[in-house]
Amino acid sequence: MQARKIKYDVIGLTETRRHCPLNATFDTGEELFLGTCDRTRASGVGVLVNTNLVMNIDSFEQLTTRIGRLRLRRCGSIPALTIFVAYGSTSSYDEEEIEAFYTDLKFYREEHTFYKHLRDSAKSDESLRATKTRLSYETLERICQRGAARAAGNYQLTSELAKRCREAIKEDV
Repeated sequence: MQARKIKYDVIGLTETRRHCPLNATFDTGEELFLGTCDRTRASGVGVLVNTNLVMNIDSFEQLTTRIGRLRLRRCGSIPALTIFVAYGSTSSYDEEEIEAFYTDLKFYREEHTFYKHLRDSAKSDESLRATKTRLSYETLERICQRGAARAAGNYQLTSELAKRCREAIKEDV
Protein backbone atom coordinates (compact mmCIF):
# COMPACT_ATOMS: atom_id res chain seq x y z
CA MET A 1 0.00 0.00 0.00
CA GLN A 2 1.37 3.43 -0.98
CA ALA A 3 0.26 5.02 2.32
CA ARG A 4 3.00 3.10 4.16
CA LYS A 5 5.63 5.08 2.27
CA ILE A 6 4.54 8.41 3.77
CA LYS A 7 4.01 9.54 7.35
CA TYR A 8 0.36 10.36 7.98
CA ASP A 9 -2.31 10.36 10.66
CA VAL A 10 -5.43 10.72 8.50
CA ILE A 11 -5.73 10.81 4.71
CA GLY A 12 -8.93 12.25 3.22
CA LEU A 13 -10.18 10.42 0.15
CA THR A 14 -12.47 11.80 -2.54
CA GLU A 15 -14.21 10.40 -5.61
CA THR A 16 -14.50 6.98 -3.99
CA ARG A 17 -17.41 5.96 -6.27
CA ARG A 18 -18.88 3.29 -3.98
CA HIS A 19 -22.57 2.42 -3.96
CA CYS A 20 -22.51 0.91 -0.47
CA PRO A 21 -20.47 2.10 2.54
CA LEU A 22 -17.32 0.26 3.56
CA ASN A 23 -15.48 0.02 6.87
CA ALA A 24 -12.35 -2.12 6.74
CA THR A 25 -9.42 -2.79 9.04
CA PHE A 26 -6.19 -3.83 7.36
CA ASP A 27 -3.83 -6.40 8.85
CA THR A 28 -1.43 -3.50 9.54
CA GLY A 29 -4.04 -1.93 11.86
CA GLU A 30 -5.00 0.93 9.56
CA GLU A 31 -8.71 1.63 9.30
CA LEU A 32 -10.54 2.62 6.10
CA PHE A 33 -13.96 4.29 5.96
CA LEU A 34 -15.61 4.86 2.58
CA GLY A 35 -18.96 6.55 2.06
CA THR A 36 -21.29 6.19 -0.88
CA CYS A 37 -21.68 8.26 -4.04
CA ASP A 38 -24.73 9.40 -5.93
CA ARG A 39 -25.70 7.40 -8.97
CA THR A 40 -25.37 10.17 -11.54
CA ARG A 41 -21.95 11.69 -10.90
CA ALA A 42 -18.57 10.81 -9.49
CA SER A 43 -18.53 11.58 -5.80
CA GLY A 44 -18.06 9.92 -2.45
CA VAL A 45 -15.64 10.61 0.38
CA GLY A 46 -13.72 8.55 2.90
CA VAL A 47 -10.74 8.50 5.25
CA LEU A 48 -7.78 6.27 5.91
CA VAL A 49 -6.69 6.40 9.56
CA ASN A 50 -3.19 5.37 10.63
CA THR A 51 -2.67 2.81 13.39
CA ASN A 52 -1.55 5.45 15.91
CA LEU A 53 -5.04 7.06 15.89
CA VAL A 54 -7.30 4.03 15.36
CA MET A 55 -7.98 3.68 19.08
CA ASN A 56 -9.18 7.31 19.18
CA ILE A 57 -11.86 6.92 16.47
CA ASP A 58 -15.28 7.87 17.74
CA SER A 59 -17.19 7.79 14.45
CA PHE A 60 -17.14 8.43 10.72
CA GLU A 61 -20.31 9.86 9.21
CA GLN A 62 -21.05 10.62 5.61
CA LEU A 63 -23.06 13.83 5.88
CA THR A 64 -23.69 14.14 2.14
CA THR A 65 -22.21 12.32 -0.85
CA ARG A 66 -19.52 15.01 -0.90
CA ILE A 67 -18.94 15.71 2.82
CA GLY A 68 -17.72 13.30 5.49
CA ARG A 69 -16.90 13.83 9.17
CA LEU A 70 -14.40 11.84 11.23
CA ARG A 71 -14.61 12.34 14.99
CA LEU A 72 -11.68 11.41 17.20
CA ARG A 73 -11.97 11.07 20.98
CA ARG A 74 -9.66 12.78 23.40
CA CYS A 75 -6.85 10.49 24.47
CA GLY A 76 -4.19 11.66 26.90
CA SER A 77 -2.61 14.84 25.59
CA ILE A 78 -4.35 14.52 22.21
CA PRO A 79 -7.50 16.71 22.23
CA ALA A 80 -10.82 15.65 20.73
CA LEU A 81 -10.78 16.41 17.04
CA THR A 82 -13.27 16.58 14.19
CA ILE A 83 -11.97 16.26 10.64
CA PHE A 84 -14.13 17.15 7.65
CA VAL A 85 -13.44 15.64 4.24
CA ALA A 86 -15.05 17.61 1.43
CA TYR A 87 -15.09 16.89 -2.28
CA GLY A 88 -15.85 20.24 -3.88
CA SER A 89 -17.91 20.66 -7.00
CA THR A 90 -16.07 21.68 -10.16
CA SER A 91 -17.05 24.50 -12.47
CA SER A 92 -18.80 22.00 -14.76
CA TYR A 93 -21.63 21.66 -12.21
CA ASP A 94 -24.74 23.82 -12.19
CA GLU A 95 -24.56 26.94 -10.07
CA GLU A 96 -27.36 25.59 -7.86
CA GLU A 97 -25.41 22.39 -7.16
CA ILE A 98 -22.29 24.35 -6.30
CA GLU A 99 -24.25 26.66 -4.01
CA ALA A 100 -25.93 23.66 -2.36
CA PHE A 101 -22.52 22.08 -1.69
CA TYR A 102 -21.14 25.20 -0.03
CA THR A 103 -24.36 25.70 1.93
CA ASP A 104 -24.12 22.13 3.22
CA LEU A 105 -20.45 22.58 4.08
CA LYS A 106 -21.16 25.81 5.94
CA PHE A 107 -24.13 24.25 7.75
CA TYR A 108 -22.18 21.22 8.99
CA ARG A 109 -19.24 23.38 9.98
CA GLU A 110 -21.50 25.73 11.92
CA GLU A 111 -23.52 22.84 13.37
CA HIS A 112 -20.28 21.51 14.80
CA THR A 113 -19.32 24.88 16.28
CA PHE A 114 -22.64 26.10 17.64
CA TYR A 115 -20.93 27.24 20.79
CA LYS A 116 -20.70 30.89 21.61
CA HIS A 117 -18.18 31.95 24.19
CA LEU A 118 -19.56 34.62 26.41
CA ARG A 119 -17.40 36.62 28.73
CA ASP A 120 -19.13 37.00 32.07
CA SER A 121 -17.18 39.92 33.47
CA ALA A 122 -19.96 41.52 35.51
CA LYS A 123 -20.03 39.17 38.50
CA SER A 124 -17.29 36.59 38.04
CA ASP A 125 -13.54 36.51 37.81
CA GLU A 126 -13.31 36.89 34.02
CA SER A 127 -14.02 33.20 33.39
CA LEU A 128 -15.22 31.89 30.04
CA ARG A 129 -18.54 30.12 29.84
CA ALA A 130 -19.89 28.18 26.83
CA THR A 131 -23.56 28.32 25.92
CA LYS A 132 -25.02 25.89 23.41
CA THR A 133 -27.49 27.29 20.88
CA ARG A 134 -30.18 24.91 19.63
CA LEU A 135 -31.95 25.21 16.31
CA SER A 136 -35.71 25.65 16.36
CA TYR A 137 -38.08 22.95 15.10
CA GLU A 138 -39.02 25.12 12.11
CA THR A 139 -35.36 25.49 11.09
CA LEU A 140 -34.77 21.74 11.34
CA GLU A 141 -37.91 21.14 9.26
CA ARG A 142 -36.60 23.50 6.54
CA ILE A 143 -33.27 21.67 6.52
CA CYS A 144 -35.11 18.36 6.06
CA GLN A 145 -37.18 19.84 3.22
CA ARG A 146 -34.01 21.05 1.51
CA GLY A 147 -32.46 17.59 1.85
CA ALA A 148 -35.54 15.95 0.34
CA ALA A 149 -35.59 18.42 -2.57
CA ARG A 150 -31.91 17.81 -3.20
CA ALA A 151 -32.34 14.04 -3.07
CA ALA A 152 -35.18 14.35 -5.59
CA GLY A 153 -32.88 16.30 -7.93
CA ASN A 154 -34.90 19.52 -7.75
CA TYR A 155 -31.96 21.92 -7.58
CA GLN A 156 -34.01 25.06 -8.15
CA LEU A 157 -36.12 24.30 -5.08
CA THR A 158 -32.97 23.26 -3.21
CA SER A 159 -31.41 26.65 -3.88
CA GLU A 160 -34.51 28.48 -2.62
CA LEU A 161 -34.75 26.29 0.47
CA ALA A 162 -31.03 26.80 1.15
CA LYS A 163 -31.63 30.56 1.30
CA ARG A 164 -34.54 30.03 3.69
CA CYS A 165 -32.39 27.73 5.84
CA ARG A 166 -29.63 30.33 6.09
CA GLU A 167 -32.15 32.97 7.15
CA ALA A 168 -33.71 30.64 9.72
CA ILE A 169 -30.32 29.69 11.16
CA LYS A 170 -29.41 33.39 11.50
CA GLU A 171 -32.67 33.98 13.37
CA ASP A 172 -32.01 31.05 15.75
CA VAL A 173 -28.44 32.10 16.48
